[in-house]
Amino acid sequence: MATRGRSEAEAGGSGIARRAVLKGSALLAGGLATACAAGSGASADLSQASRPKEDEGPAVRAGKDTAIVDTQSGKVAGFVRNGIFGFKGLPYGAPTGGENRFLPPKPPARWTGVRSSRHYGPVCLQDKGMGRFNDEESFIFQWNDSVEAEDCLRLNVWTPGPDQTAKRPVMVWLHGGAFSAGSGHDLPAFGGENLSRRGDVVVVTLNHRLNLLGYLDLSAHGDKYAASGNVGMLDIVAALKWVRDNIENFGGDPGRVMIFGQSGGGAKVSTLMGMPAAKGLFHSAAVMSGSFGMVNTTANSHRLTDLFLKELGLDAASVEQLHTLPYDTMQRAGDAVMQRENAPFDGYVDIRKIRNNLSFAPVVDGKVLPAWPFKESAPETSADVPMIIGTTQNEFVTGINNPEAMSMTESALRERVERAYPGRTEAIIAAFRETAPQAKPFELWSRIATAPIRAAAIRQAKVKADLKQAPAYLYEFTWQTPILEGRPMAFHCADIPFAFFNTDRCDTMSGGGADARALSATIADAFIHLARTGDPNHAGLVDWPAYMPATSPTMIFDQDVRVSLNGDEDALETLGDL
Repeated sequence: MATRGRSEAEAGGSGIARRAVLKGSALLAGGLATACAAGSGASADLSQASRPKEDEGPAVRAGKDTAIVDTQSGKVAGFVRNGIFGFKGLPYGAPTGGENRFLPPKPPARWTGVRSSRHYGPVCLQDKGMGRFNDEESFIFQWNDSVEAEDCLRLNVWTPGPDQTAKRPVMVWLHGGAFSAGSGHDLPAFGGENLSRRGDVVVVTLNHRLNLLGYLDLSAHGDKYAASGNVGMLDIVAALKWVRDNIENFGGDPGRVMIFGQSGGGAKVSTLMGMPAAKGLFHSAAVMSGSFGMVNTTANSHRLTDLFLKELGLDAASVEQLHTLPYDTMQRAGDAVMQRENAPFDGYVDIRKIRNNLSFAPVVDGKVLPAWPFKESAPETSADVPMIIGTTQNEFVTGINNPEAMSMTESALRERVERAYPGRTEAIIAAFRETAPQAKPFELWSRIATAPIRAAAIRQAKVKADLKQAPAYLYEFTWQTPILEGRPMAFHCADIPFAFFNTDRCDTMSGGGADARALSATIADAFIHLARTGDPNHAGLVDWPAYMPATSPTMIFDQDVRVSLNGDEDALETLGDL
C-alpha cells in the first residue's frame, strides 16, 4: 500500500484553542478529542464474531443474576454486551463536595445489597469550552455530555470475564482536557469494549477532580490544605489503588497495570511517574501528545491563588467560605484572573508562549510531587517503567472549522513564520520544506507550528533513555483522515480511536473502512503488548527499536508503517531553543 500524502492545515478559530488560552492551559483537549459516531463495533476480523446470530439471543444482557462482581465496598451489577462485561460509574472515592473540597480523597462508603453499575457516573464540574458551538468540530468529536457533580470519583471497567484466575493485563486510561475539563467517557472513542475483546485485557477509564477543584493550591492557608494543589492527581492514585485492590475480581492482574493518556491525560501519566505515592501501582505507560504538559511551581500556584481569592473578595481569614461557594462563582473568578494575566491568543496554540501562564495544574510541592517530571531528567521513581511516547503530525494546527485553510499563500506563510520565529523565516521554511517537498504553504505552516510539541516528545524520550533502565518507544501518527476533504489531517486526538481499536465506531474521525481498521489493529496491538510484556513489538509490526538519542528511531504510523531515523532533528534545530 502506498504511503499517503501528509497534507496539513490550521485550526483557525477553534473554540477549543480559545478555551485553552483563556484558562492558561498548556494542554488542550476536553474538546480536542476524537470524533466518534455511534456505530458498529470492532474490526473486520472480530466484528462478525462479536455479533450474535438470530438464534443466539440478545446482544446485551443485564439482570439480577448477570455480571455480579464483589468489590471491597460491596457487590456491583454490570452488563454483558457481545461477550464483554461492562461496569460503569463504580465509586473509588467518597463525594468531594462541601467539607471534602480541596482535601485528599477519602474511601467510598460501603453499601449493602448489589449496586447497579451499568451507566456512567457524574463527571467533575467544568467549563466545556466553545467547541460544541462549531458544527465541524462537533461532527468530528461527537461528545458525550454528562451529569456534573462533586460526587465524581467514578471509574468504568470492561473485561472479557470476571474470572479471578484470568490475570489479564489492565489498561487504565487517563482522559485529556488539560487538567481542567473532560472525563473518562466524554468521547465515544474511550469505550473499552473493542480493546478489551481484541487484546483479552481489562480496560479502565475514570473521572477525577479537575480545574480549581483539583488543583487550587491553598497550602499557605492551613495544614489541612497541604496537598490541595495536587488532589486531582491524588484522586488518580486512589483509582489506581482501587485497581490494585479490586481488579482481580474483574479478571485483571494488579501486577500488570499500564497507564496511558492523551494530551492532558498524557501529562497526568508523566506526573504520576514522578509521584512517590503512585510507585508500584503501574508497570508500563504511554504518553500521547502530552509531553509538553506543564506543572506549577509553588510561586506560580500561590500567585494564582492570591489573585483568585482577591477576585472573590476573600482573604486568609475567609478561605473556609470556599467550601460553600457555588462552583460557577469560583469558575468565573478563575477565568477572570487567567484572561487578565495570561498571554493573548495569537491564532494558534503556541506552547512556548503559554508555559508561564497561570493555570490550575499539579504543583511541585516537594512532597506529593517532589520535582517537575521530565523537565531536566526522567524520574528515578519510575525508572523501571517502559513507555510509549508519541504525537500526531498536525496536532492543533489543522483545517477544522476552517474551510479556507488550504488557500494560504507563500507570502502569508512567511508572515506567519516571521511572527513566530523572527529572523529565522527562510532557514525554517527551507528546512521543513526539505522534509515535505510537495507540501502546500498551509501544510508547511502546520508542521512548523506543531514542531514544539514534537520536540517535547523527543526530549521526553531522550531523558527517559538517559536513565539506561526501562526503554522508551517513540512514534509519530501521520494518518491523514479523509473526512472533510482531509482538512482535519492528523489532528490532536486523531490517534485515540486507533489505540482503542475504535476506528469503525469513530468513523467521523477516521472515515472508517478497511485501511483505518488495519492501522488501528497495528497500533492497538502495540499498546496491548506493552501492557502485557513491557514491549510494544508484535508479529504485525515492523521492528520498533527502543529510543536512542544517536539515531532517534521513530515509528511512523500511517498506511505504510515504518521506522524513521533522525527524521526531525535538522528541521527542529532551525527553531532554536524550544
